[in-house]
Parts: sequence; C-alpha cells; structure tokens
Amino acid sequence: MSSNLRTNVPPWKVPKQLVWKDELHPDFVDLPYSLNELLRCGVIYIDKPKGPTSHEVSARVKRMLGITKASHFGTLDPIATGLLPIGIGVALKLTQAVHETGKEYVGILHLHATVSRNDIQTVFKKFVGDIYQRPPVRSSVARRVRIRRIYELELLEMDGKDVLFRVACESGTYIRKLAYDIGDVLGVGAHLVELRRTRVGGASEEGMVLLQELDLAAHLEESAREKVLLKILHPVNEILSPIPSIYVKVSAAISVAHGAPLAAPGVIAFTTNLEAGKTAVCYTMDQRPVAVMQSQVSAHQLLDMEKGIVALPKRVIPSIEELKSKLHTLP
Repeated sequence: MSSNLRTNVPPWKVPKQLVWKDELHPDFVDLPYSLNELLRCGVIYIDKPKGPTSHEVSARVKRMLGITKASHFGTLDPIATGLLPIGIGVALKLTQAVHETGKEYVGILHLHATVSRNDIQTVFKKFVGDIYQRPPVRSSVARRVRIRRIYELELLEMDGKDVLFRVACESGTYIRKLAYDIGDVLGVGAHLVELRRTRVGGASEEGMVLLQELDLAAHLEESAREKVLLKILHPVNEILSPIPSIYVKVSAAISVAHGAPLAAPGVIAFTTNLEAGKTAVCYTMDQRPVAVMQSQVSAHQLLDMEKGIVALPKRVIPSIEELKSKLHTLP
C-alpha cells in the first residue's frame, strides 16, 4: 500500500515566494515573446481526443506548425483524453524537469460489485502516499516494481458501480493499474473506463486547444496566423512553475552555458521552495530559461551566501551567442 515519508502536497500547490538576494535589486524585464522565440522554445497544450497515440498527436502538431522538433511531455493512452503538453524545439531539453512537476487526472472507475461510498473513501485514503506499481505489459518501460507518489485521491461522484474520481500523482503513475489495485483492495475488482488528464505541473485545461483549432490556425494567412499562434503557444515558464526558480545575472548565465557551476555572486533572486539536491530552473531577468540545475543549497542557506556553489547545470537551454546578446540589455 502506501507510506508517508514524503509530503502529500502536489508540486503545484507547494507555497513559494520570491526572495531577492539584495535589497537594491534590478527589476524583471517584461519582454513579450515573439512567434519565432516560441517556435524555438515553447509549449502547446493539446486537448487530446480519444483514438490517436500521443506520438501520432505530436507528429500532427509538427506537420501543422511546419517544424522539425516537437514531442509530448508524457504519454496519454489512446483511450485517454485531455491535456497533452507538446514541447517545441529546445524546450524538449526540459522534459525531465516537467516530469517532476506532477500530474492530475479525472477518471471513471467501474466496480465489479456494489460497494458503499464510505468503504471506497476508506480505501482511497490508503492509496495516498507512496505506492508500489509494476508497469503494465503494454508499456514503454521495464516492468520493474517502482514507487510512485499519490498526492491526492478524491471521490467526486458515484452512480451505481461507477465512481468518478480525481487523482493528483507523480509522473509515471499508471492510473489504469491504480484502478485495478483499488478494486483488488475493495475485494470486488474494478477497471478504468474513462480517463482525462487535467493538469501537468503549472499547465491546466484552461490553455488547451483542439487539433482542429491548430489546423485552422496553420492555414490562415501569415499575419492572422501569427496572432493566433501567439495566443495558443506558451512559454515554458508556466508548465515549469512548480519547480524552484533561480534568477541570475547574464554574466553568470553565460558561465553556466559553458558548463560552469552557478556561484552565489551571480544570483539575483530565488524562490523559497529551493531545496539542496533537488532540481531548479535558472532564468535570466527577462524570465527566459537558461538551464535545468541541481541545487546544492536550500533557500535558507542561499539567503546569506556571499560565495560558494549554488547549483550545478544539468541541461543548458539557449546558445552562448543568445546569452551574449543580452549583456547590454539585462543585468
């Protein structure tokens, strides 16, 4: 069943605040995103229909946008619907970071015999925390038992043997297997009949578009097409918002792009959910991502640091030339 060694709060609900290293600090630069910029490093939230695979949806998005590099941030089964974030261009370097932001689903569980609402709620509580899962036979990963986190599991409605539920969980959780295991613990058996993904990290259903809408936008004349695409393409900051943030000077960003560790003098601001040993995303003051980092210190430690290593780079996003072009416009 589950243990509770870690927090049950979904990453997008973890409270955080921005902390400035110095009282006299530069402000953020509010620079609008261009279409070229979003097609180089952006995300589109597709409302996936039943039927196609996630790979097929990604391929259609590439064709519609006329781009060569795009892929989804986490598979949805062909029968599942809902939020399928598709990373574009160098945004794919952020895939592992997106996987750390958690996911949320709404589904219908069909019980094989009648069970009381109270019994279902009791069993749901037992599945909150760390659970053990073996991936199903038809999966793209090795079928080894692994631990996944269930942050929240809520019974929304019941209609006879059909149970509408909401689950917030760690990436890589198999909801179909979760439904089967719930039925097993209830002693009556159960299977999943409907599944819809409603959230991935900081991205929710609110910004989703249908494939048909994207197809229509792709066939508009150039100026109209640009206006529509600027509304439906998103910067990566939104989906990554649950990940701790570190805002740095351009000179520090260039050093990180060369593979150097991020040192304390290069830090301008950071969020209070920063933890030692955990993932963070480094940004310049125009709020563009620089790199996925592994933090070496907590927010509390960083506040008083004047020297020393703050974080180590794992994946660098922009080119060094792009960062050098910001030297005269950003701190």
